[in-house]
Amino acid sequence: MVKLLILQTAAIIVGFIIDFFVGDPYSIPHPVVYIGKWISFFDKKFRRGEPKSDFRYGIVTVLLVTAISTVIPTAVLLAAWVIHPVLYFVINCIMCWQLLAARQLVKESMKVCGELKNGDTEAARKAVSYIVGRDTDVLDKNGICRAAVETVAENTSDGVTAPLIWIFLFGAVGGFFYKSVNTMDSMIGYKNEKYLYFGRAAAKTDDFCNFIPSRISAFLMIFACPFCKLDMKNAYRIFRRDRMKHASPNSAQTESVCAGALGVRLAGDAVYGGVVHKKEYIGDFLREIEPDDIKKTGSLMYAASFIMLLVGVILRTAVILICL
Repeated sequence: MVKLLILQTAAIIVGFIIDFFVGDPYSIPHPVVYIGKWISFFDKKFRRGEPKSDFRYGIVTVLLVTAISTVIPTAVLLAAWVIHPVLYFVINCIMCWQLLAARQLVKESMKVCGELKNGDTEAARKAVSYIVGRDTDVLDKNGICRAAVETVAENTSDGVTAPLIWIFLFGAVGGFFYKSVNTMDSMIGYKNEKYLYFGRAAAKTDDFCNFIPSRISAFLMIFACPFCKLDMKNAYRIFRRDRMKHASPNSAQTESVCAGALGVRLAGDAVYGGVVHKKEYIGDFLREIEPDDIKKTGSLMYAASFIMLLVGVILRTAVILICL
């Protein structure tokens, strides 16, 4: 048991370091892509456009996708452990690396920052379209910048700290379970005519799985503010005031911290599929948002994730020492 915990903890650290320096190379197949293919398969097979049927099969889809996404890595890790602990460790490192998205998130958002600084609004719109779900053709420079900051802030939890929490608690298998739920929400968890019933189970499961991690992530970001020379006091003030100003119970947790830390106003109305969705503003309009805020948000994300890694390692080390 102790040996297993030590190898898992070491693998988390190594996986985090690999993600920090390497990210997600496009040439390497990513497990989330295959999770997405399973979701698409069940979407085509089960969704009929009938409320009762879609709701039932939406639940079945959640059960099947999460089962597949956990059984396969469990089997791989068990087989690796039986063959040799070193092989188990190596595969664990690779899994932990691919479950994290910090480097890729910063890389893609900095493309937006670069195009904005170059004055190429059209290229910035295209760059931001790869990381947000809203219609980007209607965004001006400030809207593009705000969209990039919001997605980095929200994905600080979804893409980095929340997976870390699940991995620290349940190993790489827990990370794959979380990723399957999060991917389902991003693909079918919409309140539109197409997925209102079929995607409801996925959306609610994602809300449940992110409820505590999103709030932990918000506090990690608050504590990280001094390391990034950002306003910790205002981050906490806006968090307390605006953290529930979103249709999702979780999304505004980290966005509110980011808005307060930067001293800008985020959110507001957004266009999805040609339809304007009314949203409350998050934060105070103390100044205009600017491209450098994208970089600052990325730094805040990294600082929060390093704190999460440190806390997780300390807690796991304590458990290991107790078990000795």
